Amino acid sequence: MIKANNNNNNNIVPVASANFLFGGLTNILGSSEIASSGLGIDTGLCDNLGDSDLVPHLTNTHFPGVINKRVIAVDSSMVKIGEQKAHCRLAQNREAAKKCRMRKKAYVQQLESNRKRLTQLEHELEVTRQQDIFAPSGFSRDHIRHYTCGNNGSTAFNIDYEHWLEEQQCLINDLRSSLNSQAGDNELRLVLGRVISHYEEIFRLKGTFAKSNIFQILSGMWKTPAERFLLWLGGFRSSDFLKVLGNQIEALTDEQMMGICNLQHSSQQAEDALSQGMEALQQSIVDTISSNSICEHYVEQMAIAMSKLATLENFLRQADLLRLQTLQQLQRILTPRQAACALLAINDYKSRLRALSSLWLARPN
Repeated sequence: MIKANNNNNNNIVPVASANFLFGGLTNILGSSEIASSGLGIDTGLCDNLGDSDLVPHLTNTHFPGVINKRVIAVDSSMVKIGEQKAHCRLAQNREAAKKCRMRKKAYVQQLESNRKRLTQLEHELEVTRQQDIFAPSGFSRDHIRHYTCGNNGSTAFNIDYEHWLEEQQCLINDLRSSLNSQAGDNELRLVLGRVISHYEEIFRLKGTFAKSNIFQILSGMWKTPAERFLLWLGGFRSSDFLKVLGNQIEALTDEQMMGICNLQHSSQQAEDALSQGMEALQQSIVDTISSNSICEHYVEQMAIAMSKLATLENFLRQADLLRLQTLQQLQRILTPRQAACALLAINDYKSRLRALSSLWLARPN
């Protein structure tokens, strides 16, 4: 074996071994192992070199099998840093997956709760239908008892009113189809009769419910906000609807125009009389409960106020009767085709009010 010679500056160690020339010595051997084998290589060489550019030159050219200790240490530290980053990423992924599972669980629980609530509402609706709440004609004793118990029947009335609106829309669709198909006057009269009868049904329904909660009807809590804004004694003003029809009906004769004007004038007079009567009733109740003698005769005074409140049902009954008579009179003044156009215009007006309420409630805050 040829021995290795060290020069004065100990910077380059030439080796003539065949193993080194042909790369026989593998990377398994470290610097310390080569030094201990008696080759005479200075193990402090690589430490003195540091991070200089000579390290890759020596290891790749002169000593292909020798790996610098500093390089090994740097590689080991980089591996450890990479492992730490991988662990951090895994931990973050686990935390994100945990939060995602929690959100999914909460969402599923909310869906399940909504499903149970919907099932309960469907069951209640089915029970209500079986109790003849939606009887197309008249009201049974069970129906009236249902209104006079529990929550003053407000929920049941709201359900009935929604059902009435659905049937009303079906009748309006039939009326519109008959009008567009150029149906004869006799067929139009039949459809008009069903629409007017349907209005009578909602008036009867309101009168029945008013016996248990007159304030619910008069305040219009079963209607949309825009409809409540224009509410008059639990419903629409007949004179307002007659004003709406001004530009909706075509080919009116002078006699018909005179009849509509007279109907509008009489409706306005009746509405003013009822409004004045309501104002007088309100003032009378205020005077009764604010009287100085109420402290001495509390029971008697409150009984008087209660009896005055009972007359509210009569105001509602007269207002609904005025509305029904206006519709009937309008049907007599106009031809079947004109009357159909008038009822369609009234329905479209009310639909636009409900649409306005929906837009108002959905507006951004």
